[in-house]
Amino acid sequence: MPSDCDEVVDRRSGIDRRDLQAPSKDLDRRRGPGRRRSDFLRAAEEGEMTQEQFLFLLAINAFKEANGRTFPTWTDVLEVVRKLGYRKTMKSELDLGSKSSDWTEEPNTLSGV
Repeated sequence: MPSDCDEVVDRRSGIDRRDLQAPSKDLDRRRGPGRRRSDFLRAAEEGEMTQEQFLFLLAINAFKEANGRTFPTWTDVLEVVRKLGYRKTMKSELDLGSKSSDWTEEPNTLSGV
């Protein structure tokens, strides 16, 4: 049984359920009027991956196979990203509000995983 905050919307009513939720401005992936996709997103959506995207895909698949996981957790994904050599060396471009403080690390920092 749905709770009070879960609202069931019949698609035939003409109400778009996506309009019922207020998306986060910085993390909303849907394009609005006048927003263009970056070349990075356009290529990925059209099935033409960059070398970076392909390497990430291979690394995630290798992790899943080695660990017997069909669906890795976000912590697993972060582990793969760090093992690929990514480090947080710049300030974030996302506005996460007061939920967390931003930080950076040296490029040669060990992965810690």
